[in-house]
Amino acid sequence: MSLKSGAAMLAALDLGRYRVRDIYIDTAGQWHIEGRPIQPERILRQIDVALLPLHGEYGEGGEVQQLLERFGVRYVGSNAFATNQARHKAIGKTLAVQAGLLTPEFRLITVTDDVRAAAHDIIRSFHQPVIMRPISQSSTVGVTVVGGHAPLLSAVRDCFTQGAEGVLVEELVRGHGAVVHVVEGLRGETLYAFPAVDIIPAAGNAYPYDAARRGEVRMECPGYFSRVQVEELACAARRMHQTLGLRHYSRSDFIVSSAGTYYLETASLPTPAPTDAFMLATSAVGLPTHELLEHLLQRAVA
Repeated sequence: MSLKSGAAMLAALDLGRYRVRDIYIDTAGQWHIEGRPIQPERILRQIDVALLPLHGEYGEGGEVQQLLERFGVRYVGSNAFATNQARHKAIGKTLAVQAGLLTPEFRLITVTDDVRAAAHDIIRSFHQPVIMRPISQSSTVGVTVVGGHAPLLSAVRDCFTQGAEGVLVEELVRGHGAVVHVVEGLRGETLYAFPAVDIIPAAGNAYPYDAARRGEVRMECPGYFSRVQVEELACAARRMHQTLGLRHYSRSDFIVSSAGTYYLETASLPTPAPTDAFMLATSAVGLPTHELLEHLLQRAVA
């Protein structure tokens, strides 16, 4: 996903205006420029501003941002602290509740907890099935719909075996998924909210983000939401951007159900991959990708 997002950014940049360096970081942490291995300090001294088409642990955990800050390189996106805060599902949900948003009931299980006792408590406290995911992954990575004590216990232990630092278990809220992107200073607004993208499971009334993990969704923008719901989603996305202390842009995910609009999480690096909801949202308002990137780069260097 990071490679696809990076390719989309490269394709959209005005090469007559910018001299672009395509930096690749492999899974072992080795940096590359034009296919050649290179030390980060050598390449970072050659650039003025960085775009971060990063998905997953190291980009969304703030490590790359810390490195850029150490070398005085400006970049598009939030600082390391805000990025890591948004990445941690339990922190984000706790802050959302404090900000007055509705969010599914949840329980955090850490590696130091009595996992068997925690699973037993969840079975007694939550309607089954429940949603389970690692606390520091994106919305579709590691999502599991599971019910019953033994399956839940097994799924949680599997997450810890795979290196998860914690597991978030929350009540399953059925409805339409909604994704709202916000960008600072766009079109004369302090915090511009794009139309909500509707995440519609292809397989009936499934949980949309579990269906998305399996590739069983379609996306529509504008979505099938009422005017009141659209405004509520936009206000909630703006509020979480500010509550989490994010910068330049962000993406917030929700479930819209008959019981209300539930906040799920916020991503600090919503990069415009070709099949991503961000591209759908920008197209819906007639904003070309190169204009979006130009705006973000100008915000970063201002």
